[in-house]
Amino acid sequence: MRSFQLIVLCCLSMISPICAFGGLQGSRNALAKSSALNMGIFDDIQRAFKSLSMRANASHILIKGGAEAEIKLEDLKREIGNNPVAFAEAAATYSACPSGRSGGNLGDFGPGQMVKEFDQVVFSEDVGVVHGPVKTQFGYHLILINSRND
Repeated sequence: MRSFQLIVLCCLSMISPICAFGGLQGSRNALAKSSALNMGIFDDIQRAFKSLSMRANASHILIKGGAEAEIKLEDLKREIGNNPVAFAEAAATYSACPSGRSGGNLGDFGPGQMVKEFDQVVFSEDVGVVHGPVKTQFGYHLILINSRND
């Protein structure tokens, strides 16, 4: 994957100045603008490749409802700590999601495959730590990030 990224970036760096400014003729100003343009393109391409290759594995406990669900999850979080075995047992007992039968494990997924609030936690917070309660359209969640490749 890395060599493919490098090839794409090299090709864009050679082609962009020519395409963006209408041919080979141009001034130093056009070349400077093209260099700035290339850096923006490089950043965009790098972000796109990173989002394609980034994966995470997380477990969750979902409790539907309002404030009472949030309070229940806060209590569970204190009981569980960051213990993955205790988390899986609590998911099997309390989670309203079918994943509760497998300890709340959602398997591997990439950015954008879960609801926004869930994604924000999984792809930015610490791995191996129980996070939440996090409110989504489905209810309140405790989220345990099992692994993530950055």
